[in-house]
Amino acid sequence: MSLADSVLAVNNDLPIRTDKPVHSGKVRSVYWLTDADSRRLIQEKGYNVPDDTPLAIMVISDRISAFDCIFHGEDNLQGIPGKGAALNAISNHWFKLFAENGLADSHILDIPHPFVWIVQKARPIKVEAICRQYITGSMWRAYAKGEREFCGITLPEGLTKDQKLPELLITPSTKGILTGIPGVPEQDDVNITRKNIEDNYQAFGFEKPADIDLYEKLLKEGFGVISEALAKLDQVFVDTKFEFGYVTDRDGQSKLIYMDEVGTPDSSRIWDGPAFRDGKVIENSKEGFRQFLLNHFDDADILLNKDRMDEREALARDNALPLEAMMNVSNTYTGVAEKVTGEKIALSDNPKADIIAILKQQYALVD
Repeated sequence: MSLADSVLAVNNDLPIRTDKPVHSGKVRSVYWLTDADSRRLIQEKGYNVPDDTPLAIMVISDRISAFDCIFHGEDNLQGIPGKGAALNAISNHWFKLFAENGLADSHILDIPHPFVWIVQKARPIKVEAICRQYITGSMWRAYAKGEREFCGITLPEGLTKDQKLPELLITPSTKGILTGIPGVPEQDDVNITRKNIEDNYQAFGFEKPADIDLYEKLLKEGFGVISEALAKLDQVFVDTKFEFGYVTDRDGQSKLIYMDEVGTPDSSRIWDGPAFRDGKVIENSKEGFRQFLLNHFDDADILLNKDRMDEREALARDNALPLEAMMNVSNTYTGVAEKVTGEKIALSDNPKADIIAILKQQYALVD
């Protein structure tokens, strides 16, 4: 098996039966099933959803994105070995732990393969729900320049880089470009306040004002469950992003659920506990890859300056990263997954062929 063959880089070309366009993001591709296949699987597999619920196959890839670009490595390595399976395994573990602790459900109904989720259609909340336990990253850079207010929260004077914050902070931002909301710029990923959400709750996708309290409760509880579990592994849960949405249950009632992935190295910062106690930060997350890129290229401003996006895309397209750097990222992702789940992340000789075989033989979704 060559290393390149073990990587699933292209995940939007699988022969999964669908009558809708495949939606492909930076890392995942979504195949919406036909109404007939959705109904059939709900009946055959006994999924606990209404019979008319639309279902989708969500396939993760091993692609690595940073600074809104996809990067690749030497030897035609178009992704990070083990990354996709690691991300899914970590999320699966946390979602299971959430259920055991009586938190909300997730959008996942079935896990046919380490790269694949079968999910129910949800109505997404248009808020990136971000929790911060330490001051670092963009918040620290802004604080160091004199800013003290973040998302309507005023921080005290005298904080130092990477210090634990006095309390867990919720610092939401927009998910997608929202228009017509007073005081909210019409661009993706801009900071917002709780008052912005309260005053325009329907524009952000909330069905009723009380659900703003519920989303914050679920965000804090989910953060706490993951933070406590990571602490037992001597890892520090620094900050993370959750996403939420609504689904309709079998009784026809709307309920708020967790969506996308949770507590992964892609959506969170995780620090090594022993190193942190020694005054050093070792990133067990994608932040380590971002820092590598900033140091690897001569002009780091290309990666940080949104006005230089054309140059940034060319940088990612035209430069194969050292194999050692790609494998360091692989070791980070699989290492976190194996610590969290207690199970080995195994590489497949041909993950795409494996996925097709399972979806054909066990789910009858490939003609």
